[in-house]
Amino acid sequence: MNANSDNFDPVKYEGRWIKHWLEKNIYVSITNDTKKKSYILIEFPYPSGEGLHVGHARSYSCLDSVARLRRMKGFNVMFPFGWDGFGLPAENYAIKTGIQPIITTKKVISRAKEQVLSWGLSFDWDREVNTTDPNYYKWTQWIFVQMFKKGLAYKKEIAVNWCPSCKINLANEEVLDGKCERCGTETERRNQSQWLLGITKYADRLLDDLKTVNFRHDIATQQINWIGKKTGAKVKFSNLEVFTTRLDTIFGVTFLAASPEAMKGLLDKVPEKNRDNVANYVKGALNRSERDRKQKIEKTGVDTGIWVVNPANNEKVPLWVAEYVLSDVGTGVVMGVPAHDERDFEFAQKNGLKIVQVVGGETKKLINSGKYDGMGMEEATENMVKDGIGERDVHFHLRDWVFSRQHYWGEPIPMINCPKDGWVPVPEDELPVTLPEVEKYQPTDTGESPLAHVDSFINTTCPKCGGLAKRETDTMPNWAGSSWYYLRYCDPHNSIGLADKQALKYWLPVDWYNGGMEHTTLHLLYSRFWHKFLYDVGVVPTIEPYAKRTSHGVVLGVDGRKMSKSKGNVINPDEVVSKFGADTLRLYEMFIGPFDQTVSWSWEGVEGVYRFLKRVWRLALTCTSDGGTEIESAKRLARLTKKIEDDLESMKFNTAVASMMEFVNWWSENPNKITIEGVGKFLRILAVMAPFIAEELYQRLGLLTASLDSIHQTSWPEYSEDDLVDEVVMVIVQVNGKIRAKMIESKSKSKEDLEKSALENENVRRFVEGDYKVLYVPGKVINFITE
Repeated sequence: MNANSDNFDPVKYEGRWIKHWLEKNIYVSITNDTKKKSYILIEFPYPSGEGLHVGHARSYSCLDSVARLRRMKGFNVMFPFGWDGFGLPAENYAIKTGIQPIITTKKVISRAKEQVLSWGLSFDWDREVNTTDPNYYKWTQWIFVQMFKKGLAYKKEIAVNWCPSCKINLANEEVLDGKCERCGTETERRNQSQWLLGITKYADRLLDDLKTVNFRHDIATQQINWIGKKTGAKVKFSNLEVFTTRLDTIFGVTFLAASPEAMKGLLDKVPEKNRDNVANYVKGALNRSERDRKQKIEKTGVDTGIWVVNPANNEKVPLWVAEYVLSDVGTGVVMGVPAHDERDFEFAQKNGLKIVQVVGGETKKLINSGKYDGMGMEEATENMVKDGIGERDVHFHLRDWVFSRQHYWGEPIPMINCPKDGWVPVPEDELPVTLPEVEKYQPTDTGESPLAHVDSFINTTCPKCGGLAKRETDTMPNWAGSSWYYLRYCDPHNSIGLADKQALKYWLPVDWYNGGMEHTTLHLLYSRFWHKFLYDVGVVPTIEPYAKRTSHGVVLGVDGRKMSKSKGNVINPDEVVSKFGADTLRLYEMFIGPFDQTVSWSWEGVEGVYRFLKRVWRLALTCTSDGGTEIESAKRLARLTKKIEDDLESMKFNTAVASMMEFVNWWSENPNKITIEGVGKFLRILAVMAPFIAEELYQRLGLLTASLDSIHQTSWPEYSEDDLVDEVVMVIVQVNGKIRAKMIESKSKSKEDLEKSALENENVRRFVEGDYKVLYVPGKVINFITE
């Protein structure tokens, strides 16, 4: 077949194959199939006005190659997809355009789906979910109701993180270095009544069960550090409880320091003469972000006028309020031990407080500690606990999840406030509580939900007593729908339950879940918590949702900076597809660098991948089946098959593409050593990474059997262990010790034959004149000596 008569133009055929694959439904996954199941999951995207970006394409394409590989190897693969449509990205786009979020979200999802389809991803579209669909969020609300019934969902006035830009309250996990994780604005602290979920009750299990799963080390470490389990002791200074990890230093306490948040609840205990000063300090501190308070060099504080008794020596010590103490440290009140803590030392020096050393410098033994002098840390702690000075205790950095959002675009919280019965859940047979249409959906400066002004939504009756009552107007955070979506994929059309138990038993746990590192202490932690709760109430059959979790690196712009419109360095994947085809986009995203590392975009790299595919096109269409021997090509194809499957399963996507390129280089130099059958095997290998060109060439060459609709329904090439034995070696050819050529030759080739082959190389022959000697190191070097 003449390749020149039909030039390589992916745009001409890619659309045709997208339609064909959808019509034939070749990527369907069947629950309870007799094949071994493999559930591969990627994080579903937030629809936004900008569409999906090259970061999405990198993650999706790489995991798609794994899904395709396992499917060809005989697995029943579920590779589902959907849309995380609630939350800030969708709402911000609606605010920007001035169009209702229900309209804009549908529009951007439709656009994003076109992109995903154009990339040739092998999703099972029969399992598509959308968190904004009432048939979906009915079950999100149902889970919340179950949590309320079990005491895990409760409402309380707490100090919250307020983003003045997004006009929204944030959970602690959504504040990165004192800034909103979404927009980067510094957050403020304010008090507000919020719904919380009791994730802290699961802290130990969330830690311990990390030992049962295969999470990449840095992912597990982030969760361990965020949960932040600390063992220590709780101590009562008069009626004020303090948590400390160093009970042995209690004789060195010369003051207590309370966080501004904790002090707010103690203002009524402050002597009247100090109250205004303390209240003003607290108010000022709470108006600053925790980031600002952490970074502030000067350690400020105010004496509250309250004195408490140290239980170790019955001495009175003053209680100060200090902004360097954060509310998530123990009880929010800490022991001030200036001789053994740098911040306490600075604070004590500034405010003229006593400094008492209680641990010896070199000996690390206690001093100035009464009967405990001479003891080490552990011995002293144990004895102090026995003597009743303190009580063993455990504290966590993790705090209960702030679940309320005072925004419109989210799942309504299915709760009703009755003057008589208090908070009552909406009856399960009345779910879902649907989001009403409103004229004004923009967030308010007061932090009040726009739903608070919709009387027809608010006013209702109490399900318990039948009296007049009010609906909750807060909505759920964008993490709600994503905390259980992987379950709905198992049975997405179920109208009577979250998902069928048999379907969950068959598919769970997810075998491989890939997502962003930025979600490690957000979505990943939250979904593990929800899953454990659902396990406790008998809904799911496993204690963990994900058997394996990996993550991908970020794709930077050509300039090596994070992509943004303001920098003008955004790469639109649609541009790559329209110019070079989707296979080029997919292969380049795999080839760009190690999957777990941050990489920079290169248009030269894109063009290099395009040229590689063009060579494949030409070589396949000019191949004849009556060429030379296929023994060498068969062995090379066997080794390539093994290399690709090993690389894809170990996330070495870049080296997998490199191996394909190396094979094509050999093919170009030896076009007659591969037959049509060999081309077919090569295309089946290529199909998992570049599905369009593989399909087009396989069908053009007439290689597809009549019983199949696609190359993607064929099996992965088989090989024997004998085929994997490397029977060829690279021989370095030198002339007078200088390298002049490299040859791939059979291990069994004689010295004489190697000498002949070497002299056929022009670059060797022109340096070998007259008489010469040959030095040969078998299988490694042949050196012509002419001097």
